[in-house]
Amino acid sequence: MFSNINRQHKSSMFSTLFDNPEALRELYSAIEGIDIPPDAVININTLSDVLFMGQVNDVSFTIDDRLVVLVEHQSTINYNLPLRILKYIAEVYDKITDRITLYQKKLIKIPRPEFIVLYNGKADCPDHQELKLSRSLSGIAQINKENVKK
Repeated sequence: MFSNINRQHKSSMFSTLFDNPEALRELYSAIEGIDIPPDAVININTLSDVLFMGQVNDVSFTIDDRLVVLVEHQSTINYNLPLRILKYIAEVYDKITDRITLYQKKLIKIPRPEFIVLYNGKADCPDHQELKLSRSLSGIAQINKENVKK
């Protein structure tokens, strides 16, 4: 029945709903069950792709330059999200840091990342699930077994 749903349209709608700091403050507060003070500075840094004229990720923002939050809205289960999010966070950090200072001796402080996936699909999925990037890494078990033999 829903096989013809335009997922890009649904993603764009989600991104449009949360395209301002106040909406992001409410979203994050509702998800985490905390109140973000009204004076906390929220900067939107959602990634976009000029070549394809669309967004790369759904929503990304920083809170007081201490926390960077990436929120993905999914209507299908996707076990590649940890890899996608790794790519997103690398791009966000590239976007919010100065490239020149990256090569200087002084340590660059970056906001702590937090990743949230909101799922509203039809397939059964637990209310809370932790996906790990390490599950995507091939050869880890084999390397560990070889090291034990030595």
